[in-house]
Amino acid sequence: MTYIALLRGINVGGHKKIKMADLRLLFEGLGYKDVMTYIQSGNVVFKSDVNGIRKLENQISEAIKSNYGFEVPVLVKTRTEINKILGNNPFKDPEDLANNKVYFVLLKEIPHRDDIEMTSKIIFENEKFVISRECVFIRYDVGAGKAKCGINFFESKLKVASTSRNYRTMTKLLELSSN
Repeated sequence: MTYIALLRGINVGGHKKIKMADLRLLFEGLGYKDVMTYIQSGNVVFKSDVNGIRKLENQISEAIKSNYGFEVPVLVKTRTEINKILGNNPFKDPEDLANNKVYFVLLKEIPHRDDIEMTSKIIFENEKFVISRECVFIRYDVGAGKAKCGINFFESKLKVASTSRNYRTMTKLLELSSN
């Protein structure tokens, strides 16, 4: 089975540094096959016979902690799940997609319904978001750099671990996982 691992917070601002070549070796050391990384932010496409996403997430997280001495939240998705998330994206304006205004906060677990309802009522100028069971879809009018509703906002409000990727990265991971 082909999987996509999304690591949160590596190689950001000089913290939690992991070279992609080293990350590939770590995954191969876990017995995963056809390991490919994409950009420096912790995106790994791989094949594994391991049954169960949580088991994969735990294996990867424990291997990183053992090898690097720090914890990294890991989300593993299937190609089908990424394809579904992209298909459910409510922000489809081609110009917004091309200009990197659309982001996806991928949720590790399904948030509680009350947390989704309360968070959905919050409004930020120049930022729009839609919360689903597996993802928060975001459109930033002026870019993600100074956004108020970023990953930390959603983790605190939804009480769920997450990581975010832009549209370009999501589509590239889908493409890489089709090989």
